[in-house]
Amino acid sequence: MSTATPSPQEIQETSAPPAQAAGRPAQSWLVILLVFVSGGVSLGVEMAASRLLAPYFGTSLFVWANLIGLILLYLTVGYYVGGRLADRFPRPTVLYGITALASLLVALIPPLSRPILHWSLSAFATYSVGVFYGSLVSVILLFLLPMVLLGCVSPFAIRLSVDQVGKSGRIAGLLYAISTAGSILGTFLPVLVLIPNYGTAMTFIIMAAALLLVSIIGLLFSVKPQQKSPAEKARFLSILLLLPLGGAFLASQGNIKPASGIDDNGNIGGKLLEEHESGYNYIQVVQVGEETQLILNEGLGVHSIYNPKRVTTEGGGPWDYFLIAPFFNNSFSPDQVKKVCIIGLGGGTSARGFSEAYKSVAIDGVEIDQKIVDMGEKYFHLGETNTNVIVQDGRYFLESTTNKYDVIGIDAYQQPYIPFQLTSTEFFSTVRSHLTPNGVAVINVGRTNDDFRLVNAMAQNMKTVFSNVYIVDTLRFTNSLIIGTNAKTNLGNFQKNTMLVDNPLLKEIAYQALVTGKLREEKQAHVYFTDDLAPIEQMIDQIIFNVAQHSL
Repeated sequence: MSTATPSPQEIQETSAPPAQAAGRPAQSWLVILLVFVSGGVSLGVEMAASRLLAPYFGTSLFVWANLIGLILLYLTVGYYVGGRLADRFPRPTVLYGITALASLLVALIPPLSRPILHWSLSAFATYSVGVFYGSLVSVILLFLLPMVLLGCVSPFAIRLSVDQVGKSGRIAGLLYAISTAGSILGTFLPVLVLIPNYGTAMTFIIMAAALLLVSIIGLLFSVKPQQKSPAEKARFLSILLLLPLGGAFLASQGNIKPASGIDDNGNIGGKLLEEHESGYNYIQVVQVGEETQLILNEGLGVHSIYNPKRVTTEGGGPWDYFLIAPFFNNSFSPDQVKKVCIIGLGGGTSARGFSEAYKSVAIDGVEIDQKIVDMGEKYFHLGETNTNVIVQDGRYFLESTTNKYDVIGIDAYQQPYIPFQLTSTEFFSTVRSHLTPNGVAVINVGRTNDDFRLVNAMAQNMKTVFSNVYIVDTLRFTNSLIIGTNAKTNLGNFQKNTMLVDNPLLKEIAYQALVTGKLREEKQAHVYFTDDLAPIEQMIDQIIFNVAQHSL
């Protein structure tokens, strides 16, 4: 049997996609635009997903690992499925149909997220393993289908664009470059523009609408004139565009999360006064009885409290104990505290205490989140304190300032975690360099009722830098304050200074610490955390899982 050798023109025609005809240039540009937009949406969904999970599970390293790892897995599946589909159905209409469906699923993420995330949180909170498994289940349920579909785009677009084998490498490289360029935009646009100005839910809707619009235009160009009339195309377009609008409407209903205030008995609730999504945090201001509380992210802790009837915290909160850190010095009087730095200002609870206890003190309050500062001024009377507010990263501020302080307080929690860069020996060396000769540094550290591993590790880490290190447990909340002194001191100074001081506010807090704080000195020095190696999240997760094991 003899066969005729096909001409180059016949090879090109048979390998070209069926829909490539007179409108080929427009179709080629639409495919390029689709690849760019889908690349942006893929990364944009990932960035917005982290903010979607933050109010429920925080932003720990393990939440990010779940999120990035699973989304990469979904994209991997999409690349494989997309390649198979492209070989079997090499038509532009199929590609645009896939991205249209993906856009609709992205638009549905916000309204679907609330019941799923609430279920994940409540289902796993009982065992205290919600940070890991809750985020895992939520990501699987919310992002599986849209990310797999988005992963189909690149191999499908390459199949449609390659009309000669000799050009396949060049075309594949071009499309991957365009997709990556879209991903760069998708990384920065949500973080810098969309989320801070429109919120997480609307960020998903905007990205979905952009992808859907390109998909619809592509479908309209791909469908042959004899297949659909202009009126039918218009109806098809209007129906599809209504779907993300419906998603936007559903996503805008109600609050992001119920009020997460904490009362004296540990019950969660209260009246939600205001909530915001900033560039750094999900923020709630909640009224619980007479207290106004600042709640951040997953709501595992109260970050600031304001009670118009008292300066100190009802029940002995950690902010009160910042005020008595200088009591560990060899000699003490309130007029020695002239300048204070608070890293992690929050709503200004400790700043209010310092302003009341040390009348002439000057306070530099460093807070990375401008929106928290705004809430502090609006609800926590931050403006009535002696505070110079500095909106900046705390460590960067210390590295760049020349100021010396009598007290440097560090309360920069992202519950239940402390940013690792604020736990290292290098950081505490910087802190000590900014203390006066009798200055003290104090950091707020979380724990459980019977697990002090993190407290002891932090104290021993600080002991490698400071002359003496002391620990006092708070009465309210499961926290401990760790104090490092610049000068050589001893534990007996605290009681002696408590007896001598005549300031009633300071005397009340100091007596409470003596009676309930289990004051002790940490004499062991051990480097646990450095800038290069700071496994603080692993240590905290071990504590969480230990609690989970005991509750099973």
